[in-house]
Amino acid sequence: MQLQIDGKAAFAYTAAHDIDPAKRSVAFVHGAGLDHSWWGLQSRYFGYHGFNVLAVDLPAHGRSEGPPLASVEAMADWVWALLKNLKIEKATVVGHSMGSLIALEFAARYPNRAEKIALVSIAYPMKVSDAFLDAARRNDQSAYDMETIWGHAAQVPFAGNPNPGMWMYGDTLARLSRLAPGVLHADLLACNAYAGGMAAAAKLKCPALFILGARDVMTPPRGAGDLIGGIEKSKSIRIATAGHSLMAEAPDATLDVLITFLD
Repeated sequence: MQLQIDGKAAFAYTAAHDIDPAKRSVAFVHGAGLDHSWWGLQSRYFGYHGFNVLAVDLPAHGRSEGPPLASVEAMADWVWALLKNLKIEKATVVGHSMGSLIALEFAARYPNRAEKIALVSIAYPMKVSDAFLDAARRNDQSAYDMETIWGHAAQVPFAGNPNPGMWMYGDTLARLSRLAPGVLHADLLACNAYAGGMAAAAKLKCPALFILGARDVMTPPRGAGDLIGGIEKSKSIRIATAGHSLMAEAPDATLDVLITFLD
């Protein structure tokens, strides 16, 4: 679906279904440098099982017009602007990595608009190393390599993708290669600078589910501990075999957890 948000072209995958404001809605928000296709299995399932689905491309990602937004707060406001444009009053927001910070901030800013949130591969604070930031600033290939290698469990190069015919490293690198210069750096800066996590957690009124990869080296599960303790209605699930890229490394397990949470 193509639409206009704040005068800029924006895209959201809807599983080829029209949006019906009377239905329950799920918005999927990708991580740094990625796009809506990161949620392929999960978004398609809910779209064909009675939900409005909006797997978004944040500004300057995928099919959405730039420039990239500079802060997690601005991205949370953008998600609400998209929902408002489609007359969706309430939604569950599912975010991955940077997208999980966006989901958290969205629920804190718009408590009457968030039905539930699912936070996949989250840590707070979500600090980014100087080497990673510098490589991204220079648009150096090593930044894409760092995101790809650190973004998967160590066993990934030696094991097959659970989706036949897909290569996890190659799939991630292909997405990153489509970025305009500066976009990954802007995303990483936003993650690194976000300081509102605990304040947002304290304001949360809706249920929150943490889905964490036990082998995640980019946002290790221990990095979510303070948030889990700070949210009244929280539950956490660890997927033993997965790293940071849960939707690719453990797609069925991730989907099963979301189905239970949204039931």
